[in-house]
Amino acid sequence: MKVLLTGGCGFIGSAVVRHLLRHTGHSIVNVDKLTYAASEDALEEARHDPRHALVRSDIADAAAMRHVFHTHRPDAVMHLAAESHVDRSIDGPGTFVQTNVVGTFVLLDAARHYVAGLDRAGRDSFRFHHVSTDEVFGALGEDDAPFTEATAYDPRSPYAASKAASDHLARAWHHTYGLPVIVSNTCNNYGPWQFPEKLIPLVTLNALEGKELPVYGDGSNRRDWLYVEDHAAALVQVLEHGVPGQTYAIGARQPRSNLDVVRAICAHLDARIPDPGGPRERLIRFVTDRPGHDFRYEIDPSRAEQALAWSAPHSFEAGLGRTIDWYLANRAWWEGVRTRRYAGHRLGTAPLEPAA
Repeated sequence: MKVLLTGGCGFIGSAVVRHLLRHTGHSIVNVDKLTYAASEDALEEARHDPRHALVRSDIADAAAMRHVFHTHRPDAVMHLAAESHVDRSIDGPGTFVQTNVVGTFVLLDAARHYVAGLDRAGRDSFRFHHVSTDEVFGALGEDDAPFTEATAYDPRSPYAASKAASDHLARAWHHTYGLPVIVSNTCNNYGPWQFPEKLIPLVTLNALEGKELPVYGDGSNRRDWLYVEDHAAALVQVLEHGVPGQTYAIGARQPRSNLDVVRAICAHLDARIPDPGGPRERLIRFVTDRPGHDFRYEIDPSRAEQALAWSAPHSFEAGLGRTIDWYLANRAWWEGVRTRRYAGHRLGTAPLEPAA
């Protein structure tokens, strides 16, 4: 297939690009606006692979999206482009509405008109895979069952609300116009090439440099953690084997509290590069919680595991170790991000909380 993949220079999108090139015969049209969190470096070998074409464009630009469909004639769409940082959505929700809601609408409508012009075989085989988050489901209490595909939506942050709106649009375009849409929702991802504002890379780099590790509240907020390369493999399974009109909840069965994650990072670094000042847990500082902070997210991936013949192969400990080793080996990349390309917030000063 020729896959039109949005956000392919982002953290998860670039992992999908790498997976597609390494493990399938598909070609990729990578549409990315190249915002602050994008990195062409994360494409790795894709930058010079003839099966990969990078188009710098905004998914909210209707004319540009029509042109991309008309020029490249894709067989499928994998829509990953999104603003995804919760704290940024609280500070500036308008950008999230524009990209996540308006951008998804524009892309869906461009796909609808494109598919209408295909022959019968092309229409039948076309797929639009919309990639979303578990944050659309709201928050779980300590004893609540994990999220499933049937969980009602209850978004709590501007980020989550914008993603929920995009999910509803995707399903509406399936039911109203017959666009063959598949939706997947996932938990928090981590791994190589993640922008250093997110929890695991930010803690890793701060701890490496002996900086304070500010944690919201008492650190008891819990998240399910999925290694990004495992997620990329699952997303390709959804594209190739998912049923239009269906939703797939993709998780790793690896829940951890934020404080447990921070302590695990400290322990990994202490074992690899001991700090003369002592164990890095001494750097943890508890700070005032953020507004509307959801207590717990966790996915039950049973249906997706069965339907897709997939389960996450990496344990949290194994994935975390690989992630930390990658950041230790790629100092030039994250130092460049922090000193030359970061805009808005100052890395290392904001409390630590991720978004999926």
